[in-house]
Amino acid sequence: MASTKEYRDYVLEQLSEVPDVTCRPMMGEFLLYSGGVLFGGVYDDRLLLKIVPENRGFDMSEAIPYDGARPMYLVEDVDDREKVAEIVKATVEGLVKA
Repeated sequence: MASTKEYRDYVLEQLSEVPDVTCRPMMGEFLLYSGGVLFGGVYDDRLLLKIVPENRGFDMSEAIPYDGARPMYLVEDVDDREKVAEIVKATVEGLVKA
């Protein structure tokens, strides 16, 4: 199942506190970047983030974005804009360090 543009737009609105967020369509889904760093995506109308040590403390469950992919963290409460921004910023920080 592909993600909807409406959900993508909602996620981008919720990420308004994260600097320089961009989005690229990819095979019916959407990849998310901050400052050119790929940190996650919208898969089947779910916000999923790459797993890094810096975001492990947020107690998120793992989900598979598509068959054959590595697990990612599922952001369940996308409605909490400040919390989502905190998690994404920690994720990007961890990816930049790697």
